[in-house]
Amino acid sequence: MTRHARAGRTSPLAVVLVTAALVLACVAGAAVALRPWSSDASAGPTSTASGSPAATPGPSTPTPTPSPTADPDADFTVVAAGDVLPHTPVIASATDRDGDVDFGPLLAPVDPWVQGADLALCHLEVPIAPPGSEPSGYPVFGAPVELAQGLADQGWDGCSTASNHSVDRGFAGVTATLDALDDVGLGHVGTARTELEAQQPQLYTLDRAGQTITVAHIAATYGTNGMPVDADKPWSVTRIDVPAMVAEAEQAREDGADVVIASVHCCVEYQTEPTAEQEAIAQELADSGQIDLYIGHHAHVPQPVALLDGGPDGAGMWVAYGLGNFLSNQDGECCSPKTDSGVLLTAHISSPGAFDAEGRAAGPPRVTGVEWTGLTVDRRGGHRVHALPDIPDGTDTLSPTQVAERLQRVADAVGSQAPERDVPTAPTGSAPTVVSRRTG
Repeated sequence: MTRHARAGRTSPLAVVLVTAALVLACVAGAAVALRPWSSDASAGPTSTASGSPAATPGPSTPTPTPSPTADPDADFTVVAAGDVLPHTPVIASATDRDGDVDFGPLLAPVDPWVQGADLALCHLEVPIAPPGSEPSGYPVFGAPVELAQGLADQGWDGCSTASNHSVDRGFAGVTATLDALDDVGLGHVGTARTELEAQQPQLYTLDRAGQTITVAHIAATYGTNGMPVDADKPWSVTRIDVPAMVAEAEQAREDGADVVIASVHCCVEYQTEPTAEQEAIAQELADSGQIDLYIGHHAHVPQPVALLDGGPDGAGMWVAYGLGNFLSNQDGECCSPKTDSGVLLTAHISSPGAFDAEGRAAGPPRVTGVEWTGLTVDRRGGHRVHALPDIPDGTDTLSPTQVAERLQRVADAVGSQAPERDVPTAPTGSAPTVVSRRTG
């Protein structure tokens, strides 16, 4: 399935201009052929048609060595969203009377926002139910396998899978989840089927402006809700260990990654302000200079978006402490009212061309800025997910006042360091290539 627009085609005007240039070149060539003195200065002066001697050409001027031409920058976007958390009522909304499951209608309102990204990364908080078992919701989750297809159809390229629910269905659930994502072509990181797979980041390659740019995605969680991780498979879920994450990022760069994105699942639910632990983890990753972008999950409510000191080249690292919920059954009736909404984060990345205007070698790709967009789940409207800028007049089950209140709550949570984005981006090239992590 094609999820991204192809690179731009040559316009008819460009064809006309090129044709005209060729015609002029041919005319100029013909003129030179009719003026033999132009190509042989040693032949001496000749006479003009009136018999007067022609002027003798002066000394030739050396042609200066041209400066390197600045290649175009390769610009692209990364879009990320909050927790995919299909409670039992969400699964019911995705199931028709015949028992067929399709998450497409629930996700469809935000298709343009996901499909407009160059690289789209979701956070699958729950495992897929192993074959032969029934789907389940809170507190021990197991999503229908159709969820993977729904995410792929929407345009997501991959998901982080490290969360406090990663082993709700044991190692069988870990395997079922990654198998399902592989089957639909989605990348994944944060859980693993083998120790070798656990050591590998998820890689994506994008071809832009003559460059091939590799993005590495790593992920980790604070814990597993006390659910046991198989003693002989401690690597099956990646735990937060900042030095280990930094080492993983360093290795990814040594292996050719140009950009490293970290997804971190931590720390306290339903709290807008990041905890001291969250801030310490983010700052330590920023101080390492190895992480380009930090994406946070778990709180189920939007949290601040901020630019921290540090980052690659010391230019800072953008952190979204918590993107809230993407798809869930939570709202003010069960939890904090802030759980009914989440954040779609858009990060802009630019990779300079081969030379700058002065002919100096250009630098590596860097995040140049981020934007936020408020999302909400219309729980009474069949759990349909909406971008809040798309529904200022409400829906059949959400009033304009409710929409405005939700948007204001998101804006208050994310803060003022990053601007709001109220329209989707457009892809700058073909879909990324998902590099398989499967090792067995």
